[in-house]
Amino acid sequence: MENSNSTVKVVGALLVGAAIGGALGILLAPAKGSDTRKKMVGKTDDLNEALHEKFKSLLDEVKKEVEIAREKAGHLILDGHTKQPK
Repeated sequence: MENSNSTVKVVGALLVGAAIGGALGILLAPAKGSDTRKKMVGKTDDLNEALHEKFKSLLDEVKKEVEIAREKAGHLILDGHTKQPK
């Protein structure tokens, strides 16, 4: 799980950096205000989609880790019950 956390931080930082860079590039480019707003909305939609996909991927990874932990706990419980003296 620790590796997933650092991966999320790196991806998050990259996405934020890309969003800031894209916004600055659009704002500093010589274009009409309406064109600039359309471009910014498009970039926002792209960023939103990327974040949604990353969150979904992270959620799937967490679900797998939880399932593995449940299986290990179940095995430990069964081993504990079978090793107890009667």
